[in-house]
Amino acid sequence: MPWFYLLLAIVFEVGWALSMKKSEGLSRPGWAIAFGVMYLLSAAFLALATKKMDVGLAYALWAGSGMAIIAICGMAFLGESASLLRIGSLALVLAGVVGLKMSAS
Repeated sequence: MPWFYLLLAIVFEVGWALSMKKSEGLSRPGWAIAFGVMYLLSAAFLALATKKMDVGLAYALWAGSGMAIIAICGMAFLGESASLLRIGSLALVLAGVVGLKMSAS
């Protein structure tokens, strides 16, 4: 179950980050509310995951996976640059996330 909670935490992290962007500095109420709700849900599910997982592992997977997914969404849907350096850096993050997952006991 902790892995499922971690997955939900990552999904809501991606959601709050994209909602934050769409809120235009929290000036669009609907997106600002979505941002706040998803932010709280992300933190709550991360807290639930850490009840049974090492906090260092859970946080690293949450932050690394979320950052990579958010960057990919930014490139795919928000017109952010997709340079070779950026894509290569994302591949390194992915390698780190996979390595952390494989090292989990």
